[in-house]
Amino acid sequence: MRTSIFAGAAAGTLLAAGVAAPAFAVEDGMAELSVLHGVPDLTVDVYVDGALTLDDFAPGDLAGPLELAPGTYSVAITASDAADDSSPVLGPIDLPLEERMSYTAVAHLDADGNPTANLFTNDISETASGEGRLTVRHVAAAPAVDVWANGEVAFENLANPDEVMADLPAATYEAAVSLTGETDPVLGPTDVPVTEATNTIVYAWGSAADGNLAVAVQTVATHAAMPTSVSAGTQGLAADSSGAPLALIVVGAGMVVAAGLATRAVLVRR
Repeated sequence: MRTSIFAGAAAGTLLAAGVAAPAFAVEDGMAELSVLHGVPDLTVDVYVDGALTLDDFAPGDLAGPLELAPGTYSVAITASDAADDSSPVLGPIDLPLEERMSYTAVAHLDADGNPTANLFTNDISETASGEGRLTVRHVAAAPAVDVWANGEVAFENLANPDEVMADLPAATYEAAVSLTGETDPVLGPTDVPVTEATNTIVYAWGSAADGNLAVAVQTVATHAAMPTSVSAGTQGLAADSSGAPLALIVVGAGMVVAAGLATRAVLVRR
């Protein structure tokens, strides 16, 4: 079923510096979608089911999360201020969304610098009390990398377009990224707070060869652990919606729009 959305005003919130605020768990009967644009020097318009949804969507912007009815949505990317979506530079791309699931749509460069697209499913399953989740996604034109935490290699040989994740005690970690097998960081070190009952999803976007790698971070609330007993005080069921956005380093995600793309792109579901 193809679903129509966003009648009237453009949907979603554009968040400066590529950062989204934490969201509550996905409601019954709905799906959650965010969209990331990370290609340098290229501003675009985003159409959903033929309707202009994101106007002048700039590199590094992250839109959403949008609460949508489950279904398949057609997304087309055009040059900024195009009259309509009849001549997209990327797409149309079909996004199948399921109930009670959280997604991020990302178009990006592959390891060789060619444009591609992925629909990532964000893990919002329950985390243990006192823990948060860290997800790292590599979708840049860059070699495989190692991700460091507090001076130790936490994730090895992360290649485009793979992701890794771990549940960690809620705390602030010193994070850095190096090329696989090397110790000198190509990004960082940077302090990264991991927040309880939140999936912190870290992207960097751009091209290593062009020297324009940058970072975007998304935070999504997970299902909190149920308390073993209920006291007269707080029950601790809801994620903290005031958690600060994070800055971590990994290599890449972005909305890539290049002239000469085929009129229909294949979206790879992760």
